[in-house]
This record gives sequence, C-alpha cells and structure tokens, in this order.
Amino acid sequence: AVKESPGKRPWLTRNLKVVSVVSFLQDTASELLYPILPIFLTVTLGAPAAVVGAVEGIAGGVASLATMAAGRLSDRFRRRPLIAVGYGLAALGKVFVAVAWAWPVVLAGRCVDRLGKGVRGAPRDALIATDVPPEDRGKAFGFHRTMDTAGAVVGPLLGLGAYHLADQRLRPLLVIAVVPAVLSALFVLAIREPGPARPAPPLSGPPRSGPPRSGPPLSGAVGETGERPAPLPARYWRVVLLLGLFGLVNFPDALVILRLHEIGFGVTEIVLAYVGYNLVYTALSYPAGALADRFSPAVVFGTGMAVFAVAYTGLGITEDRPTAWLLLAGYGAFTALTDGVGKAWISGLLPAAVQGSGQGLFQGITGMAVLVAGIWAGLAWGADGSTPLVVSGCLAAVLSIGVLTGAVLRRGVR
Repeated sequence: AVKESPGKRPWLTRNLKVVSVVSFLQDTASELLYPILPIFLTVTLGAPAAVVGAVEGIAGGVASLATMAAGRLSDRFRRRPLIAVGYGLAALGKVFVAVAWAWPVVLAGRCVDRLGKGVRGAPRDALIATDVPPEDRGKAFGFHRTMDTAGAVVGPLLGLGAYHLADQRLRPLLVIAVVPAVLSALFVLAIREPGPARPAPPLSGPPRSGPPRSGPPLSGAVGETGERPAPLPARYWRVVLLLGLFGLVNFPDALVILRLHEIGFGVTEIVLAYVGYNLVYTALSYPAGALADRFSPAVVFGTGMAVFAVAYTGLGITEDRPTAWLLLAGYGAFTALTDGVGKAWISGLLPAAVQGSGQGLFQGITGMAVLVAGIWAGLAWGADGSTPLVVSGCLAAVLSIGVLTGAVLRRGVR
C-alpha cells in the first residue's frame, strides 16, 4: 500500500466520502429519469424538439443564477445547510416531473430540480476544495465525479429494469426516481463542518488591534469580520471566459439523446447507450483528475474539448447505430476529461476564502452559456438535429486548439 508522507493530510477525507455517497444517490435518481425525459416530453406529452432544448436550457439557467448566489453565501456561512437545501429541492423537483400531465409542469419540475443543483453545487465543491490538500484537488474532484457518475450507471439500469416490469410505461420510472433523491438529501446530515469559511485577510495595511469592528459587514464581505475579500484574480477570469465560450456550443445532453432517438434508437437502446456513456465517464474521471494534478488541468481539459469535437461532429453526420454507440462512448471520455478537471482548474486559481464565490461564478457563467446553447440548438434542430451538432463540433475543435496551444506555450516558458 502507498503510505502518506509524515505530516501530509490525506486527500480521501470523511467529508469527501460522504459528499460522494450523497452525489451517487442523487445521480442515481436524476439519471434514472434523464435518458427517458426527451421521449416522455416528445412522445407521451407531445412536445416539439424545441421544447426539449428550452426545458433543459431554462432549467440550466435557473441553476446558474442560483449557483452564483449560493457561492457567495457559502463563503460567509456554513455550507452544510446550503447543500441540504439543494438536495432537498432536487427531490421536490422530481416529484413535480413524476406527476406532470403537460410539458410546462415538467419545466417547473426541472427548474426546481436545477435550482437545487445550483444551491448545492458551489458550497459542495468549495467544501471539497478546502477539505483536501491543494496538490490533491484533481484526485479529489475526480473521485467525487467517479462516485457521482456511478449513480448515472446504476440509475438508468434500474430504470430499464423497471421499464420492462411496468409493461414499458415511462411514468412509473419517474415515480421511482423520487426514492434515491430523498435518501440523498437525508445523507447530507452526515457531513461535518467545523464552522463558516474563514474570511480573507485585508488587502493591505497592518493588522488592526483592539476589539472587532461593530456594525454590519461591508458590501461583498466574507465571513463575519467586515473585511473585503481578495479580488478574484485576472487569470481566473481569463479561464472562466474561455470555458464560458465553450459552454455556448455544449448544449444539454437531452438533445444528444433526442438525436439517438432520431437515428433509430428505441427506449431500451437509448438507456443502454447512456449507461455506456456513463461507464466511460466513471472509469476515466479519477485518472483524468490524477493527470491534471501531475501535468496541467489546461492540457487535460483541452484534450477533452478535442474529443468533444469529434463526438459531436460524428453524431451529427452518422446515421449508423454502431458508430453512434462508439461516438457516445467518446462523449463520455470528454465529460470525464473536463467536468471534475474544470472544477479543480478553477479551484487552483482562487484564494481559500473565496472558493465558494469563485466556483459559483464559474458554474453560473458556464451554466448560462449552456442555457443559450440549449435554446439555439433546439431552434436550429430541424428534422434530425445534425446541423447544430456539426456546428458545435467544429467550433469546439477551434477552441481546443487554442487551449492546448496556450498550455504548451506556458509550459515552454517555464
């Protein structure tokens, strides 16, 4: 066994284990219903393809706005209550979807669900980032994504079994998804948090002596001292802008699933293909995080963008189902190379006292970009969705070349 060096904090902390179990249960619930949601909307409820993109895009926008607010709050107050509220809202949203009789009710349910995602995401990721050694953040986020995505394998398989037991009816699956969602919210109670996030030091000047200043904290303050936090670094904003641009071509996965349906995939085949996607995502998330720790998050993320370009372009062109299976597996590799790695990349650019605010802004901005992507892709979907997939794939190829070139040049300068 590999032993930790003396005095070195372990990266696999108790909180990381608990949060990972919570995410596993919630993703089991979410991904049980997610592969069938586009079919439920278009076939059962009769909504057009543009509604699928709009529902996921608007829900993602709600999550983005909530993430920005929750990120700032998580730097000022305890994080566990925010995480608990987030997972509780996600469970409530799944109840709305389970009883939906028209697509606007599904929209409401998805918005409540994604509101929960927005409330919990930044506090949870800030908790992870501050709970593990900085040099191990890639592994920590990779482990969390592995556990989270394991739920995305179990959930669809559970749903597929229930689908056949329920005489191939979709609605019972939506009801079953509520159970692990509720369990997920309950497990949040096992998180241990010593206290509010520590405030940032003053920007300049000697430390104050005497009693703490009375009165309300300054606008934008962190913690309870009234001190302003250190500003978010310029390099942070450069990376957020870049990843936000990429978000404009990375539309919701519901549209990718709809594309599979239009190629000729039935419900069972869609669920199995989605399981394959998540198996690849699960298998590669931890190695991708470890590579980001060893080399550079930018290199790993840029490689993921290149894989995305191939997968999207290929899915837009192909009408062959075996080829689509392979491309969806490639899409799983893209997600593994970018999801946890992106959070680790951002966390490495931020002071400890503004981890929540920085993660919240990053996830909020990229989420708003996905909202825009979902709307434009849904409107441009046409007969089979090939055009937005090809356009997104080509633009992602250009962005990946820029990221990889910049990463290589920076390493060369060193």
